[in-house]
Order: sequence, then C-alpha cells, then structure tokens
Amino acid sequence: MIDQQQSLDQLPNEIKPAFQELNVLKHLRAAGFKKKFGFTCAYLFRLVFLLLFHQKNWFRLLESNKAEAFPAKDAIYRFLNHSSYAWRRFLFLLSGETIARMEALTSVNRVTAFIFDDSMFERNRSKAVEMLARFKDHATGAFYKGFRMLTMGWSDGHSFVPVDFALLSSSKSAINGMSDDIDKRSHGYKRRQEALCSAPQVIAAMLDRTIQAGLSASYVLMDSWFTHAPLIAEVLQRKLQVIGMVKNDNKRYLVDGKRLSLKELYAAAPRVEEKNRNILRLIQTELAPGIPVRLLFVRHRSKKNEWLALLSTDLSLTAQEIIRVYRMRWDIEVFFKCVKSLLRLQKEFQGRSYDLLVSHTTVVFSRYILLAWQHRQSTDSRSFGGLFYLLCDEVGTLDWVSALQQLLELIQEVASQAGKKLSSLIGRQLQHWIAALPSYIKAYLPISSCES
Repeated sequence: MIDQQQSLDQLPNEIKPAFQELNVLKHLRAAGFKKKFGFTCAYLFRLVFLLLFHQKNWFRLLESNKAEAFPAKDAIYRFLNHSSYAWRRFLFLLSGETIARMEALTSVNRVTAFIFDDSMFERNRSKAVEMLARFKDHATGAFYKGFRMLTMGWSDGHSFVPVDFALLSSSKSAINGMSDDIDKRSHGYKRRQEALCSAPQVIAAMLDRTIQAGLSASYVLMDSWFTHAPLIAEVLQRKLQVIGMVKNDNKRYLVDGKRLSLKELYAAAPRVEEKNRNILRLIQTELAPGIPVRLLFVRHRSKKNEWLALLSTDLSLTAQEIIRVYRMRWDIEVFFKCVKSLLRLQKEFQGRSYDLLVSHTTVVFSRYILLAWQHRQSTDSRSFGGLFYLLCDEVGTLDWVSALQQLLELIQEVASQAGKKLSSLIGRQLQHWIAALPSYIKAYLPISSCES
C-alpha cells in the first residue's frame, strides 16, 4: 500500500479564490503547457508559484525535512528551462482577464494608460549566464552585469497590471552569446532574437501584440529615455496619445518657423495663470517631423530653481490634466520595487539558461497580478507588503491545519465504528474541545466536524 501524502502545492486560503477566479491554470493550458509523463505543468507551476510564500528558495526547500514530498530538483529546472513553452502568451491571457475584470469595476470615463519603463535585471556574480551583457545604470553611473528588463504595464490609476516584458541583452557589450543548441522554431529562440533588438523596436512590437490581444488604453506614458520623435510617431500610428517627460538635450522644436532648443522654448512660452505655483509655463509647438505637441514646464521638486518638461500629443489636455495622467507612470516604479524586494525577482533561481530567466520572471509577474487583484477587491487599506506577509503567514499554517483536520477525521472514523454509548461520548468530548478552541483555529476546521 502507498500512503497518500498531503499535497504541498496547496494554495493559501487568502489567494486560492483569486487563483481560481482568474483561471490561472486554465490560461496555462490554453498557452500550450503540456507534458506527456511525470508531474503535470499545473502542479509544477503551483510549486514554483508558492515557493516564495514558504520563504525558502528551491535549494533550501529540498534540504529541509519536507524534501521527500517534493519532486526532484531536475523536474523543476526542466520545466523552467523548456524553450517551447509560450510564457508570453500565458502572461497575456492572465493579464487580459484581470484587466477585463478591473474595467468592469470602473467608470468608462476613467483614464487608462499603457506604461513603459526599463529596470536593471542584475546578475553581477554570474559568468556563464546565456546572453549576459554589461550595462550602465544611469541613476548611479555604475556598470552592472545582467539585462535591461523592459516592461509594459496597464494602469487605471488605482491598479497596475504587468502585460509584457523583454529581457534585453546587447550585441556590442555582450559577455556571453546565444546557446547553439536552441531550436530556431521555438518561442525561446524568438525571445532571444528580440533581446538583441533596440528598445523602440521592442516597444512597437509590444504595442502591436497588445492591441491584437484586445487590450486598450487612452495614453502611453514614458519617461525621458523613450520620449523621442521616432517612437512617438510609431505610437501615434497606432491611434494612441503619448505623455512623457522630455530631456533637455539637442532636440529642436518648431515655433513660428524657428527651431528652438528646450531652454529657448521655455523662455518663449507664456506663463500659466494657476493657483498652483509649481505649474510654470505651457506652449504648443511641433517636433521636428511635424508632430504637434504641448509642452508643460513644472517646477523641480527638489531643486526649486530648475524645471522639468512634460510633453503631450493630446492637444485638448489642460496643464492640470497632463500632470494628473502622467502621475500614473509612478505605478510602474512601485511595481519594480515590489517584485524585487518582496517577490524575489532575480534571487529565487540562479539558473544560467535564458529560458529560465524568462519563465521565472513570468511567474513573479503572475504573483504580482494576483496580489493586485486581491488588493483591488479588499476593502481595507492594506498595502502590497501587508498582503504579501499575510500570505506568508497563511502558508506557514498549512502544515498544522492539515494535521488537525486529519486528526479529526480519524476520531470521527473511530467513533463511527464504536458502540452508540462510546460514540456519543466521543462526540460530546469532541464538541467540548472544539468549543474551547480559539476562533482563528476554528476557522480552519471542517464544518462537518464542528457539527458532529
């Protein structure tokens, strides 16, 4: 006889309803995740998904006393290293359903936006990671080894949902190249080819895939690294408006037939009569290819004598509306902070395959999507960090909860086989014991045992 052990891929009570409501495993099957033998893709995905909430990485978990209940290390790594799985399609299906459910909860007049930004994906201690490259951190000026994680997200000002991403490498500053064993027909090869493209090309491709998937938004928000005329023209061709910050560089703006720099444009712009003193000037001008835009100058928060420039291709927006919409771009910065500090992006798995980097990043993004949906439905003021630590505590109680339920089932089975007097005695004693338990323990007991 083989003992049936309690499955360790069970979901916490806090996140199980959202996991089922968003049809996570259904989207996994729809994306083509199948195996002929061994552990199913759904089982392995749940294990990796819940690994974070056990507060251990895969290596430490296999060294613990629970190791016998988990699959071998190779089973997980084969799943994450598989180059034929369509992780991008799965993320599109999951984010698309989440966005559709969020849109049903908001007014049709609410402004929505696609947000683009990149962040460091560091692997400084690595030497043999596939397609590893060297990049410069523009915030600190230091160089790091790793990738540029170019991310596209959707936001309505209240919730942020990651939609797509690309781990960009570099052909000029590459440390390692592409593996020779990769099948050129696979999804993994296509993502490796994408990693060598420029960021504007990848952004245009992301927008095309997103529009084709049926997602929509009013604006595209970008910071100063992407707000350039060629990319703005690409976005306008897809019938989307752009709002972004502008660098004070060599770009020229056309005003009455004159080509002005950003400083000269600030001097020529009329002052805005606003109660808010931080809104300085607003002017309508044209970019070099003939794209009409509005430029808004606002006071720098930390340097009162300097200003920042915001560009909008929507000429109907006022100064206050431009600021209100562009403020939504901060959601992606909060997202980067959350996935790196709480959801263990870059840290949970230290594989060398590019496929593993893509698959694990997708799993981390799916964790964030479920947290965002939980946060959207909650009626309290818990932050993402509060929800995350609550889920960790929930997973920590799963082992004793399962043991307690099995103990009650065993007592009920013994009582059913005993005589009437002994059975009624066991039932009364069990009821007295349950009644004396704290309420937070009673919540985990099956209803049938409380009524017996």
